[in-house]
Amino acid sequence: MTHQPQTTAPLNEPVVPLTEATAAIDGAKHGISKKGLSAGSVGLIGAIVIGISCIAPAYTLTAALGPTVSEVGVQVPAIILVGFIPMLLVAFGYRELNRRMPDSGTSFTWAARAFGPWIGWMAGWGLVAATILVLSNLAGIAVDFLFLLISQVAGDPGIADLAANPFVNVAVCLLFMLGATWISYRDMQTTQKLQYWLVGFQVLVLVVFSVAALIEVANGNAFDATAIDLSWFNPFAVDSFSAFAAGLSLSIFIFWGWDVTLTMNEETRGSEKTPGRAATVTVITIVVLYLLIAVSLIAFAGVGDGEFGLGNPDIQDNVFFHLAGPILGPLAVLVSLAVLTSSASSLQSTFVSPARTLLAMGHYGALPEKFASVSPRFFTPGYATIVSAVVASVFYTVMRFVSENVLWDTITALGMMICFYYGITAFAAVWFFRKVWFRSVRNVVFTLLAPLVGGAILAVLFFTTLIDSMDPDYGSGSSVFGVGLVFVLGMVVLLSGVAIMLWQWWKRPAFFRGETLSRAAAED
Repeated sequence: MTHQPQTTAPLNEPVVPLTEATAAIDGAKHGISKKGLSAGSVGLIGAIVIGISCIAPAYTLTAALGPTVSEVGVQVPAIILVGFIPMLLVAFGYRELNRRMPDSGTSFTWAARAFGPWIGWMAGWGLVAATILVLSNLAGIAVDFLFLLISQVAGDPGIADLAANPFVNVAVCLLFMLGATWISYRDMQTTQKLQYWLVGFQVLVLVVFSVAALIEVANGNAFDATAIDLSWFNPFAVDSFSAFAAGLSLSIFIFWGWDVTLTMNEETRGSEKTPGRAATVTVITIVVLYLLIAVSLIAFAGVGDGEFGLGNPDIQDNVFFHLAGPILGPLAVLVSLAVLTSSASSLQSTFVSPARTLLAMGHYGALPEKFASVSPRFFTPGYATIVSAVVASVFYTVMRFVSENVLWDTITALGMMICFYYGITAFAAVWFFRKVWFRSVRNVVFTLLAPLVGGAILAVLFFTTLIDSMDPDYGSGSSVFGVGLVFVLGMVVLLSGVAIMLWQWWKRPAFFRGETLSRAAAED
């Protein structure tokens, strides 16, 4: 495979294009280098589709809409807009880093280049831990909705209860995981082709669902018709700071996943610009879709606690399922199928990020060399993909039998991990471009202000969640020696990363001495 010109630099030296002959030498000693992935196999549309799939809007919003209404009432659109801001600001930082250093390691590679190997390693750990553990959650959700869909089609509510049987649940979950692993192991064209159908169906159903709700409102058939008002979009109309905090925390979950467009940068046509554009378009597309759904369902059902009101705690765990019947009638089954499709497609596309981050960590000597291996047939990180699947499967199986509270509290704790590695990456953008901040207005906005503000917001959320999660009532209400289980699990994940990092430092000191990936600073 032909190497492309790359951009690398030792510490405090200008970032300059390298020739093909020197790229491999410098890549081995100082900077970024190719890893044998299938270059040019993903286009702009493909990257956007995979980004939307990873976010999983149908699955994410059906669980998030009800609880958000409980916090802020009709101001949900405003909260979505507020939550959208830090994600967009961080996305700008990602885009600038990718323009200068397109590398599949993303957070790991960029943080190592900006801050050195130790912080880079932990940024990579944050991404890998978050995505691998979420893989198990997505597989579990897919199982729940599969049995729910079958029960709807068969007209037998008892079928849905089969998902509560741990043996049945785990067996079907592992089948989902096996299928997703097989597709992810294959070439990116296979992933794209599958995602075009899954994402297309999911988005189409959500749009039809929303438009049908608005039509029912116009026809006077709404459950609790609520007139749409511009104040719904005004963040200053939210009553309390706690609601703002809840909205920002919500954004971490409902927007998380767009960065998968960057981890495919070595496989994307136009690797310097296309991934950043895909990330920006993905985030904007998702916020528009979320606003359409939120406005239409609030207008149809209101925010009260009646039978179908969005404030009813009995329907908040799955809002779409409960409102599908009143809005779509006999076509309601399509909504359950869309949520199942959403979780299943996200399960497959989410494999992209941890596999490519582990590949980069192995490539630069931060993990065993085996992680750097690429499938000679499909040009994908085969070994890293299989390891991700095995770890996620084992984790889900053990936790499902030990305690569902521990399982779901671990997923809650991942919010800290997401803030952790997004925040580090945003600050890495600020520091890497420190020498060129004031070379242009564009640089001031996109390499200084945007990532700095976005990173600061995520840092505040990280420490706020860290402190709040110490309360035993946080999450499931479980505790260890009087300390909230979510806090304990979050610390276990972080400290496990530190322990593994120290082990790798002892086994592979070259990376930690900066011999395989050195620090750098951008200069014109």
